[in-house]
Amino acid sequence: MACSSSTSHSAPASSSRSCKYDVFLSFRGEDTRKTFVDHLYSALTQHLIRVYKDDETLPRDVRNQKRKFGEAFSKQETKNVTKAEIWRKALVDVSSISGWELKNIANGHESQFIKKVVDTILDRLFALNSCVDECLVGMRTRFQDLKSLLDIGSGGVRMVGIWGVGGGGKTTLATSVYMKMSQHFQGHCILENVREDTSKHGLKKLQENILSSLFKKEVNVYSVTEGKHKMKSMLCHRKVLVVLDDVDELGQLEALAGKHDWFGSGSRIIITTRDEHLLRTHRVDHVYPITLLSNDDATQLFKRHAYNEKEPIEDYDKVSLRAVSYASGHPLSLKVLGSFLYDKNKNEWISALEKLKDIPNPDVMNIIKTSYDGLESYEKELFLDIACFFRGWNADEAVQILEACGFHLKIGMKVLIQKALITIVDYIIYMHYIIYMHDVLKEMGHYIVRGEHPNNLEKHSRLWINKEIEELCFKDERMEYDKTEAIIYAGEGSTSCLCKIVSKMKKLRLLSVINNHHNRNVEGANFLSNELQYIKWCNYPASPFPHNFQPMKLAVLKLSYSKQKELWKGYKHLPQLEVLELLSLPELISTPDFDGLPRLKRLILVSCSELEEIHPSFRNHTSLEYLGVSYCSKLRLPTISQMKNIKVLQITSCCLQDGDVPYGIGELSNLQELKLCHNNFSRLDFNFSQLTRLKSLDVSCCDNLLELPELPSSLAIFTAYQCRSLTLVKDFSTKCKHLCQVSLAVEVGWSDRLLQSMLKGTSIENCCMHLQLGDLKIPKGFTPLLRRGGSCRLELPENWCNDFTGFLMCFVTSYAFSMVGCDISMKQESGMDFEDDGVWEESDGGLHILMWYVSFGSLRHTTWWYQTHNAVSRKIESHLRIQGPGCYNYGFGVRLVEKKSRSGQTETSTDSSSHYTPKIKIQHDSTSELKVSLHPYRPK
Repeated sequence: MACSSSTSHSAPASSSRSCKYDVFLSFRGEDTRKTFVDHLYSALTQHLIRVYKDDETLPRDVRNQKRKFGEAFSKQETKNVTKAEIWRKALVDVSSISGWELKNIANGHESQFIKKVVDTILDRLFALNSCVDECLVGMRTRFQDLKSLLDIGSGGVRMVGIWGVGGGGKTTLATSVYMKMSQHFQGHCILENVREDTSKHGLKKLQENILSSLFKKEVNVYSVTEGKHKMKSMLCHRKVLVVLDDVDELGQLEALAGKHDWFGSGSRIIITTRDEHLLRTHRVDHVYPITLLSNDDATQLFKRHAYNEKEPIEDYDKVSLRAVSYASGHPLSLKVLGSFLYDKNKNEWISALEKLKDIPNPDVMNIIKTSYDGLESYEKELFLDIACFFRGWNADEAVQILEACGFHLKIGMKVLIQKALITIVDYIIYMHYIIYMHDVLKEMGHYIVRGEHPNNLEKHSRLWINKEIEELCFKDERMEYDKTEAIIYAGEGSTSCLCKIVSKMKKLRLLSVINNHHNRNVEGANFLSNELQYIKWCNYPASPFPHNFQPMKLAVLKLSYSKQKELWKGYKHLPQLEVLELLSLPELISTPDFDGLPRLKRLILVSCSELEEIHPSFRNHTSLEYLGVSYCSKLRLPTISQMKNIKVLQITSCCLQDGDVPYGIGELSNLQELKLCHNNFSRLDFNFSQLTRLKSLDVSCCDNLLELPELPSSLAIFTAYQCRSLTLVKDFSTKCKHLCQVSLAVEVGWSDRLLQSMLKGTSIENCCMHLQLGDLKIPKGFTPLLRRGGSCRLELPENWCNDFTGFLMCFVTSYAFSMVGCDISMKQESGMDFEDDGVWEESDGGLHILMWYVSFGSLRHTTWWYQTHNAVSRKIESHLRIQGPGCYNYGFGVRLVEKKSRSGQTETSTDSSSHYTPKIKIQHDSTSELKVSLHPYRPK
């Protein structure tokens, strides 16, 4: 337990300084030498304060530099006259300072007066006016951020939590702020290692330490309940600074900083923890997430601990890059690794870094493993799966696998996020989220899995390294793998070998094999674990699955590039199977009996070129929610009118003629997405009137499509791009009030009405709108005029942010694009001069029109918006992300959209509707510039 405050009895901070004394005791009169001065001297030395006290009369000698002082100054003058004169003047000034008078302090009570002098000196010695954080690399920005949240000097009580991964610098930051700011409080205390000391000494002891430190005397507490009452009654009128470091249970916070009203106005409580949930539950005022070090800061921190100035290693800069990369900005790893390598030569550095790939540093592991140890058993298993398999994966794909394995993902992932073990990162460019885990945490997971048998793969619960899996082929064939629960492989190993290995894994629950090596004559596995919950296999042999394979827990089955003609012989009952995906099975001629798959929700068939029909039981299947069929040119689906739970239906590139579209689509009342693109029909011969929940319709690239029926009013996304024969399109601008994305590459006479209708829609109030057209009516009438290139300047009228609703941008290009994203940059113009390539004219070319609307509601939360209310000119630059030729020319313009009444529009978008909108992502946000990335909605 380390507890320090203004009354700590440990040696003061000055003990580490080069000066010999902390206090010079100046006094006059023989009457005080053996009374007051002696008592004061005794009190100071009892607090380990180093005091200079000469038993001779000193003040006159100091002022006039006589006797010992005079002799010392004479010696100094021979070395440096200027410095000696400065010292002479300083001593004269000091000796003239009038001190406190006893009669004016503590009503003349000598003992209280001495106590106040000692306390003041202690506070001065402990105050961090020295640059404590100057040596803390990467702390300056963090320090300022935390200081801002604390708002020291203002009234009220604030509790601020610092949250992050173990070894990430939470304690360092809290200590730095504590030591810098402590002099602003009546009392201050830091409790380190609350988690550890609670288990060793109990909360009662910690309560005693806080109160004893803050009140500079021993305080006894006889129960935690009494301690709570004492803390509140003793501190409620006292301005204190308290740091609680490494808290891991809510009970600790309830006992040590129960509520805001325990402390006096101006008090600040800083809490460090690895568990964000604790802070939220305790209702702290702010949570400050600790960020890992930038590459520059990491390089500096590592160098501070690793660089040996006396014996620098050869190629330090080059070799150190590997070490810094390994630590990935993790402060503790950088310090520990740097200190370990300090006295090593180049070869030893290289050897040590190679070793770390297999054996992590135990000092680092012991620190960060406490977060893992605090998890429940299923949370530990989830963490290990992510560490071994899913770090860096698309979150949607990883979630599907983990849910198939029976994990309670919503709460499990939340716990891991709150304990700073994983984060979910928005991958802007590809519009999906990825699971991120720090390298150190990943290696900890690997270390736990390998356990006490790092070289015995058969004893590992998870296998994920291709080379190690391939090495199993050379093991004793009689060896069993009873410990193996999960295997993910992606390589070019022998298919025969992989099948033999998998056949030995009796407890396997997760199996994913992406094998680029295919041998048509290889037999498949002779045994597959009935514990399997997830199977994905690319290039599985042609033979069906084993007859004795009866996986009652199997939830997901994905096969691709297999030569199987059938998945298994006869009927199998798979009561938990929810996902069946068959991709590029060119010889498949039959599907399973769907009566044995009662819970099947997602069925995908792609490039099954010989498949002509689905099992007759399919027409009676009612649990299906997603049906996707692509590039199955011989397949014709039966009626699907009974599939009332279908939400997504995609039948694309299947050469559907008139009459081939499955009967009953118009009766699917829960249908939300319908995609029929790349087919050969000329019309859709079903009625949309019952499809009241349909949000997205895509009939793109249907070259023979002549006309469209009346569209449902619920539609939000409509795509009819490259329908070259489409001539008859009824005006749907007044009926479809929720449209926020339309791609219609034909010329219609009502494009302006469509645009105005979409701009009035309630669904775009806080997001964006996307419109692609095939005529020039809108750009020719666009005001202000479009400019050549991708930049323009927009003059902003007074009160523009209240009188208008958003920015409308218009692009004209000669390149035929589809579902194009767009990057926009907005900057305030410093002057009135603006250079561009002139006004765009129709003769410049361009037949393809793209409109983007960005609502003010989607920008109001940004720093940029907060600073731009009074702006009068704004430069806007755009960049179209088009997949195609590298060079393309376009005209570009932007204008404000005036706020208009939405009278008569009483419909509001539902929660499901909010999913069907184009997406806007903030890429950069500052007072001077805002960069956003706009993405059309794309069905998954």
